[in-house]
Amino acid sequence: MNSHDSSLQRNNAANSALDSIEKLHRSVSSALSHPTEKLIAQAQNSLTHTEQAVFQAEQHANRNAVELAEELLGEEKSRLSRLSSKRK
Repeated sequence: MNSHDSSLQRNNAANSALDSIEKLHRSVSSALSHPTEKLIAQAQNSLTHTEQAVFQAEQHANRNAVELAEELLGEEKSRLSRLSSKRK
């Protein structure tokens, strides 16, 4: 693989993680606004997908992108956990 291909792979992994985090944010926001079982399950599924995307970014993306993705993922996990604690 040439360096251009490697660079594209890093960018794709980072972009995929950040896109996934954006989708997770929307999903968690929907679940917080309308805490139905369906929306909560969708948010949890989105969290699982996002964790996998961030894991992939950790393997391929540059450290700055990974740190940003990890920080944003942590924020969304916190928001989702607040929702879970409200329902107990």
